[in-house]
Amino acid sequence: MSDLQTDYLACWNETDPAARRALIERHFSEGVQFTDPLGETSGRDGVDAAIAAAQGQFPGFVFTPHGGLDQHHQQARFAWGLGPAGSEPLVVGFDVVVLDDDGRIDQVLGFLDKVPSA
Repeated sequence: MSDLQTDYLACWNETDPAARRALIERHFSEGVQFTDPLGETSGRDGVDAAIAAAQGQFPGFVFTPHGGLDQHHQQARFAWGLGPAGSEPLVVGFDVVVLDDDGRIDQVLGFLDKVPSA
């Protein structure tokens, strides 16, 4: 797993709001754009709120890498799973990220491949 994938998933797994915000400040650009099937948001505040919402919807679940990273130029894509620690993920998706000139995530395009049925 690459540092980019590790850092990204660490943001999504951090449940302490202050520690999560510090990670977001370090790894996301100020004007980051985030789009996935559940909605769109922008800025670090928007990413923070999206992460908090996911954690509220799936309490105790963790994001894990679901395969490797494919990266070239200033963009990357990688798959992830979401589920109870040590178990098969209930949700599987992949994200495409675009980095700014400082190596921070500037855009996220998220896709869901597997979701629990209602």
